[in-house]
Amino acid sequence: MNKRLPPADLPNMAAALRAERAEMLDFTSSLTDDEWTAPSAAAGWRIGDIVAHIGATARSLYMPSGMRTMFAASLERANEAPVDRRRDWSRAKVMAEYRRAGRRATALLDVVRRTPAARLRVPLADLGRHPLALLISGALVFDHHTHLRHDMAPALGRPAPPTDADRMRAVLTWMIAVLSNQVAQAPVAGLDARVALTLTGPGGGTWWFDEAGGLAPSTGTVAAHITAPAPTFPDWGTQRSSWRDSEVTVTGDTELAARFLDTVNVI
Repeated sequence: MNKRLPPADLPNMAAALRAERAEMLDFTSSLTDDEWTAPSAAAGWRIGDIVAHIGATARSLYMPSGMRTMFAASLERANEAPVDRRRDWSRAKVMAEYRRAGRRATALLDVVRRTPAARLRVPLADLGRHPLALLISGALVFDHHTHLRHDMAPALGRPAPPTDADRMRAVLTWMIAVLSNQVAQAPVAGLDARVALTLTGPGGGTWWFDEAGGLAPSTGTVAAHITAPAPTFPDWGTQRSSWRDSEVTVTGDTELAARFLDTVNVI
């Protein structure tokens, strides 16, 4: 996480991970075999493939094989190979790995977040460097929350599971940290004038962005202010939908805000 951003609330991140794992287990336990193999809204992935992806991600956080992901050129491409290797696995085998890997990753987080290692900055492919405890918790909370509500439930015609302020705050903490790194790696022209992003409702807040990434609001002015409901950010903020078709409002320099919004694509 950019040092200009507030440190992550690690106890909340850990609690959010436990809540999201329970939500996933509850959701998957109710699936029929046909639903398990049905296409999800994630291109090329079935419902079961998403569970396999999350299980593989959790496993990579404590196994040496995770080094390949840390130093991959593209996280999206790196995510495909573990899913491909698990396509022929039975539902029972995928779920067994998901449960086992999730327990171990959660236990690792509980240890790490109480030690100085929590602040150790480690790479995650093209998403930049993040404090270790934030990476473990944020990547898994974000994956669970976003895939379940935007790729799995809608594809099956089921209502999206509910969320709450604590879980949304955990998701947004990770998304803003990733977005901050992405902006710093490829600054938008004119961003030295700063853009404010306010996400309203459960877990929301306000963040500023300039050419160096995200920062907590401070003194001074911003050239544009973007406002949207917090629960919609995991959808348009990952380019699952267009921000132009979402409840996004802009005041100030609309051209600068549009250039910034067009680049937002949190993986």
